Amino acid sequence: MKHRLFRGLPLALAMLWPAAALSNPVLDAGFGDNMVLQSGTPLTLSGRAKPATSVTLTLDDRATTTQSDAKGAFSVTLPAQSNSAAPHTLTISDGSGSTTYRNILIGNVFLCGGQSNMELSVDRALDVYNQLRLASDDGIRLLMVPKATAPVPQTAFAAPVAWKAATSETVAPFSAACFYMAKSLRRKDPSTPVGLIHSNWGGSAARAWYDPEGAKAIEGPRALELLDLYARDPYAATQAFVTQWFDWWRKADQGREPWKNSALLGWKPIPKFSFWNEWTGTGLDTAPRANVWLRKVITLTPEQAKGEGQLAIGAIDDMDLTFVNGHPVGYTFGWGVERSYRVPPAHLKTGRNEILIAANNMWDTGGFFAGPERLAFTAANGERVMLGADWDYAQTAVTSIPPRSPWDANAGLGVMHNAMIAPLGRMRLAGVAWYQGEADVGQQAYNKKLAALFAGWRRQFGPQTRMLVVQLADFGERRSAPGESGWAKLRDEQRLGVAADANAALVTAIDIGEPTDIHPANKNDLGKRLAAAFDGRAMPMPLGAEREGSRVTVSFTGIAGALAVQGGPHPLGVELCGAASGSCQFVIARAEGDRLTIAVPDGMTPTRVRYAWADAPVVNLVDGVGMPVPGFELAIAP
Repeated sequence: MKHRLFRGLPLALAMLWPAAALSNPVLDAGFGDNMVLQSGTPLTLSGRAKPATSVTLTLDDRATTTQSDAKGAFSVTLPAQSNSAAPHTLTISDGSGSTTYRNILIGNVFLCGGQSNMELSVDRALDVYNQLRLASDDGIRLLMVPKATAPVPQTAFAAPVAWKAATSETVAPFSAACFYMAKSLRRKDPSTPVGLIHSNWGGSAARAWYDPEGAKAIEGPRALELLDLYARDPYAATQAFVTQWFDWWRKADQGREPWKNSALLGWKPIPKFSFWNEWTGTGLDTAPRANVWLRKVITLTPEQAKGEGQLAIGAIDDMDLTFVNGHPVGYTFGWGVERSYRVPPAHLKTGRNEILIAANNMWDTGGFFAGPERLAFTAANGERVMLGADWDYAQTAVTSIPPRSPWDANAGLGVMHNAMIAPLGRMRLAGVAWYQGEADVGQQAYNKKLAALFAGWRRQFGPQTRMLVVQLADFGERRSAPGESGWAKLRDEQRLGVAADANAALVTAIDIGEPTDIHPANKNDLGKRLAAAFDGRAMPMPLGAEREGSRVTVSFTGIAGALAVQGGPHPLGVELCGAASGSCQFVIARAEGDRLTIAVPDGMTPTRVRYAWADAPVVNLVDGVGMPVPGFELAIAP
């Protein structure tokens, strides 16, 4: 099966590790020399050996024996281990061979996941020179997971991985928030090693990280069935899904079906083979977020039209549904994904053959991603017909976004979990540090997404795994009046998701963002906050709001000392709201111990209280050690 490419990285479609190919038994892909194993909890080790055979694992001088199943998979649970900075050795044998893992430490292991703000590297964060100069620490071990997607869970990563000790070279490309969390933990307790797993993808949606059970719980079994079908036959999966696209297009375009009759569209030659942002005077240069049809006609000989062909259309930014003679042959999202689609012989004919691409651009650049030399039709007899640079295009009035398929690169259902989390195996973790949500702004019920993610990580990494969620940083327009905010709503759903879990903490970044940069560089302080949250330092969290006569009182938990106001006598960004939309108004609040008190304006009957309800709020409310209060909305109890 061919691999697709996403930004030059392989899409892992069939990286299943056949036990029969193993010469020696091995642990799952996340384990290796120089790793850190989790202390303080029964230790689960999983891997592959000869099928149905006895497998012995020896940690230093303590041996444990288990049995591999019919496919060669095995799992064994060892007694809880104590923290140890001394190197350990683990050997696995199955009678026909053995594998030894060396220089193993025992301490706390963390998965650091999410999108670009968790991905942001140390060499892009603050104080780079000094931080890299002081980065070396053999007690911090790092594992970088390669980017890839897969429709079904994998047992191997898309490329080899290796645990490495922290040095200026290994730390530079690693997650800054994750590394600074480890540095803070090590500063407090130098005797406990820390293992860090970097598994992130900029722009990824939360649903891309669901495990299969979470995906099924959120979106139902049908989506998983489509993913399984896509793993076996992308063409068949496209046929099963594309009816949703047809329904969307008909509704958006007054019932028209251009794939059946392309003469319905107004065609023009493309000005040049490039992103349509460069097509001066077309309107796409000033409004590139659009749905545009692209057309190419090729002539095939009887020999070329006989048998199954392969259509390569290069990369389309962002999404395409591609047709050959009115028949859909492939549906892909990804601005750097190379498209290569199977074309059944029934869709081909001698003479004129029409290729249509319905392309959608959601943001930034749209259309053709590179040169025309990558576009060709390859016939069953091996002859190649180049598609060239002379295409036609047709603009449309359709502005909505097409339905996203379950195998979508950035927002596919579990596709990043399958390729970037599942291969870690059943290792135990101390915690997951999660910084994601920008891609989900404007959607509903992020708290339910967090619940699915939490459950999936604990199924794989153990019930002891602590969840650390970063509340989104301030980004966007500064406002001087109350209003609605998708970012604030998602922040509050992050808060609700954490509040519903007994072993989770919300770590806000609402005060350390940069309004003009979605990737704020201050991951140094964020890492310290993550470490404090893992260590059990209670984070400020709103508990409830009550009406008491002419006042509303907001109570909090997790306040160290007492609430404090920085830079003035009153907290900024406190609002009282009625039931109706648009009824919110800024009010004067006072910090009194672990409570806020708010005088209700004359004539107002508030039902809600909000704080920092903006994309980029200005905040100044902290606890006694300077930890900021997160943004929130609470219903007011009478």
